Amino acid sequence: MVLAMMLGLPAAAVAQQDQAGLRRVHLMTGAGTIPRNPAYRLEYLRYATTGEPRLTGAQMIERIPEVQKFARVSVESDEFIPYDQPKELKELSLRISGRLADLDIAGVVFTHGTNTIEETAYFMNLTVRSEKPVVIVGAQRPFSTLSSDGPLNLLNAIRVAADPASRGKGTLVVLNDEINAARDVTKSNTYRLETFQSRELGILGYADPDKVVFYRAPTRRHTTQSQFDLTRTGDLPRVSILYGHAGDDGDLAKAAVAAGAKGLVIAGTGAGHTQNARKTLKELFDATGVVVVRSARVGAGRVVRDDNWQEPGFVAADNLSPQKARILLQLALTKTSKPDEIQQMFDEY
Repeated sequence: MVLAMMLGLPAAAVAQQDQAGLRRVHLMTGAGTIPRNPAYRLEYLRYATTGEPRLTGAQMIERIPEVQKFARVSVESDEFIPYDQPKELKELSLRISGRLADLDIAGVVFTHGTNTIEETAYFMNLTVRSEKPVVIVGAQRPFSTLSSDGPLNLLNAIRVAADPASRGKGTLVVLNDEINAARDVTKSNTYRLETFQSRELGILGYADPDKVVFYRAPTRRHTTQSQFDLTRTGDLPRVSILYGHAGDDGDLAKAAVAAGAKGLVIAGTGAGHTQNARKTLKELFDATGVVVVRSARVGAGRVVRDDNWQEPGFVAADNLSPQKARILLQLALTKTSKPDEIQQMFDEY
C-alpha cells in the first residue's frame, strides 16, 4: 500500500488493490442489540426505547475500517430482516442460500438479537444446504456504548466467515472471541459477555488476534447432509413448548392442541419426566396424533427414549434444548408424523 501511494495512486484505488486477494463476505442485518446506537454511552438497559435510529449494516462496517484487512464486505440492501416467525425464518434461510450460490461469496454473516440466536442458527444449520459458512453474530451491549462487544464481535464474525477452515462446519455462532456450533450453543446468562456457551461439548475454536483456529467439528448431520429442502416445503407446522413442573396436570397441552399444535415439546423435569401430564399427553397422541417430544429443562444431558418415562409414540430429544427440539420437530413434521421416523431424525441431527 505504501508503494502504491508513493506512485501517486488515489486512496480508493490503493484500498481496492489491497483487497484484491481477499475473500468476499456478505453481511445481512437483523434487529437486536448489536445495531443499537444510543447517544448516552452508559445506556445498557433501555437502549431500545431512547429513540435513536439503529445503525445499518453499512454504517456498522464504516465504523470498523479494520475489517478491510480481512475481507471484502458486501451488504444486503434491506436494512433489517425479520426472523421471529416461522415464515420469516424460512424466507431468511432461502435468502441466505441464494447469496451463497454466488460464486464470489465465501460466506454470509447475519446480525441477530442474542435472545433467540441459537434457534435461528440451528434452523439455518438444518436448512441452508451449502458448504460455505453462515455465521450468526450479536452483542450483549449496543454498538455505541462504552466497552461494547458489538464491533469486535462483528469483525470476528467476518473473519470466521472468510476463513477457509470454516467451510463444512455448518452454521456458526461467534461472540466473545469464541466459535460455537449452532446445534450446541445456548445463551446462558442474561447480561454477561460470555453468555454463549456449548456447555459439556465445548466450543469449536477461537477467533484470536493472530488467526482463526478450530479444534473440533460437528459430527451430527447438517447443511449439505440435511434432508430438509425448503424449496419443496410449505408452511411450517405449529409446535408448542410446555414447561414441565411438579403438579402439571396437562391442561396446557390440551389447550395447545386445541389451538392447532401438531407437535408438543415438553421441557421435562430431570431426564425428561413429563410428571402428571404423562397420561394426558398419551391420550392426546392416541386421539389426535400430535407428536410429543420429551426434552429436559435442566440445560444439559441426554433424554433417552427407552427409560422410565417413555410412552408409545413419544420421541426423545437426545441433548437438544427444548427450543432447538422445537425447530427440528417443525421441520420433521414437514416430512412425516410417525414417531419412529421422527426419532431417527433426532438421533441423527
